[in-house]
Amino acid sequence: MQRRRIAREGNEWAAELGRTHKGRFGSFAMLPMQDTDGALNELAYALDVLKADGIGLLTSYGDKWLGHPSYAPVMDELNRRKAVLYTHPTAANCCGNLQPGVPPTVVEFGTDTTRTIVDIVFSGTAARCPDVKFIFTHAGGTMPFLAERLLKMPELDKSLLSRVPRGMLPELQRFYYDTAWAAHPMALASLTQLVGTSQILLGSDYPYRTGEDNVKGLAGYGFPAADLRAIERDNALRLLPGIRG
Repeated sequence: MQRRRIAREGNEWAAELGRTHKGRFGSFAMLPMQDTDGALNELAYALDVLKADGIGLLTSYGDKWLGHPSYAPVMDELNRRKAVLYTHPTAANCCGNLQPGVPPTVVEFGTDTTRTIVDIVFSGTAARCPDVKFIFTHAGGTMPFLAERLLKMPELDKSLLSRVPRGMLPELQRFYYDTAWAAHPMALASLTQLVGTSQILLGSDYPYRTGEDNVKGLAGYGFPAADLRAIERDNALRLLPGIRG
């Protein structure tokens, strides 16, 4: 199948890049998520044979976010392996070209990140998979700003309580968030009120932004030196020990 072939070729290429330039590159492997058997097979191959540092998925596929029941076998296997799962936003089927002239990267990407976080938590996936190390890019999209609404949901809809037995806030606070397109006071002020610096990772979104942009933004925010080192280096080394060069 084409999806399986594309995933395998991409993952092989990334692994070869890491072998050729040892110590310089790690990788998150892609999976053909609309093909459960193919996704599980590629997950095993990527982690066991290619030694990928984790798995990288989009926030949604078509009209399904990552808490959807059809993705449960993949999430359960990631949990069994205590794997890292990095996510990157896309525009779901519902929300393409809503505002002509405004690309989906401007509004929809941040919104789709929030939708998948909400889906992962309120589907019960987060509670069922406590050992998956979730990374959400762009500071979690709009989620930090909307956190109060999310925290109130189980109070307003008691049927959700069984899906968040540890509570909504602990789930949001155990996730990791990167700083791509978010290394500025407006985003960081909200994110750092929600999570400690131990959960924040340097991101760049190169080539649309650069590592230098993010480093300057983080330095300008006024983090203490120890927190800055954690965000820029130590948190990633703790989360991804395979990248130590």
